[in-house]
Amino acid sequence: MTPELALTELRRGLEVALWVGGPLLVAVLVVGVAVGIVQAATQLNEPTIAFVAKAAALTAALFAAGSFLLAYLVDYTVALFQRIPHLIG
Repeated sequence: MTPELALTELRRGLEVALWVGGPLLVAVLVVGVAVGIVQAATQLNEPTIAFVAKAAALTAALFAAGSFLLAYLVDYTVALFQRIPHLIG
């Protein structure tokens, strides 16, 4: 395996990680900012409110996009397994 091939596979793996984790992180980020603004406006600084809201947003995002993200991850894994002979040969 050449260094270029290894870096290409590493780049593909990082891209898949960003595609799978990105939507979930964005959902949690948006909810966290919104809850932070509401808490700052109401001066109600309770950490459990933010945690529960973020957990609910993550669960909703997983229900909404989970099948797409899992299919993307499975496609990448199958393609990686099919490239193994090319990678080591």
